[in-house]
Amino acid sequence: MADARGAPRNGNSLLQGLVVCGYCDARMTVNYHGSDKRYSYLCTRQNTVYGGSSCQCLSGAPLDGFAAEKVLEALEPAALELSLEAAKNIESERAELDGLWQKRMERASYEAERAGRHYRSVEPENRLVARQLARDWERKLAEEKRLKEEYQRFLLGRPRLLSASERESIRRLAADIPALWNAASTSGAQRKEIIRQVIERVVVEVEGDSERVGVRIEWAGGRRTTAVVIRPVSSFEQLSYYPQLCGRVRELASQGLDSRRIAQCLDAEGYRSPKLVEGFGYQGVQKLMRRLGLSRHQGRQRPPQGLLGEHEWWLGELAKRIRMPKQTLYTWVRRGWVSSRQSTGHARRWVVWADEAELERLRRLHELPRGYHTHRKWIELRGENDRVPR
Repeated sequence: MADARGAPRNGNSLLQGLVVCGYCDARMTVNYHGSDKRYSYLCTRQNTVYGGSSCQCLSGAPLDGFAAEKVLEALEPAALELSLEAAKNIESERAELDGLWQKRMERASYEAERAGRHYRSVEPENRLVARQLARDWERKLAEEKRLKEEYQRFLLGRPRLLSASERESIRRLAADIPALWNAASTSGAQRKEIIRQVIERVVVEVEGDSERVGVRIEWAGGRRTTAVVIRPVSSFEQLSYYPQLCGRVRELASQGLDSRRIAQCLDAEGYRSPKLVEGFGYQGVQKLMRRLGLSRHQGRQRPPQGLLGEHEWWLGELAKRIRMPKQTLYTWVRRGWVSSRQSTGHARRWVVWADEAELERLRRLHELPRGYHTHRKWIELRGENDRVPR
């Protein structure tokens, strides 16, 4: 019966033909994205058979990395056995070579001895024949001597038995299986062949749209290994810990930390970005804070000497908070559409008053169509929602 897993093919996918959908029990296909380096495992049974949507899809690299790690762990107990077997094979090969040398020297010795007997048995009056037999005997003796000298050099270069240092090198090499696995000389086809010798199939179930993937490795022999693998997703909202992440970001922002410090804290606490990049990244924190409506200045320490009162903002900070151009907000200040004042001192910076309700009103007004502010409806809307203390 043909192997349902199929033959291993080209490409970086290590588990091609081994990954099975945990929802419909179908073999998942490998989908390469532009090159062999980026690929995913996709279940297309519902789509091809019933015209529905795909069961699940996940990035291939995290799953392959997890499976390779487990394979290396499974091979660790065999490291000593592998090293002893390797030493035994090498010594066996050297013994075979030594046997070949022994046979060559025995034949050379026999040929020399035979040539000597022929020379000694010739009649003295046959001088021409005796001279020829003498030359043959000398040639055979020289050949015998040459072979013995080469055999001694062979023993000096490669003794029949392994030395203590050679045995230690073999043990160290066999014990460092990850180095052999990751070596440039180890091809992808060899890695796939090793995996197929020990793994029957890998069953996966993505938990909804989240980053969590339930994995069950079914080994040759019946043993099973279950775990959860983390896959990259496209958005923060897909993360299973998104509510906890949002709460933690709000908490850190309220302490006056900037996006870089918040990213460092999140990374140290084990949070990861949806793309699973190295470290959380302050750009991701800034993006998340914008979605949560948090200013990167929220929680900042107030300037000394009471320059800002309660619910007061520098004009530039408020423009960033409500995500509008600074010049537009300055125009509103000049037209008197917001409550504002200029700070005392040399700088004379504009200070704008805005509590939470005022922030929401300004956001709504900024989202109105261009030119709407000059109409009477703007005055009416401002009169209905004006909560600015005079």
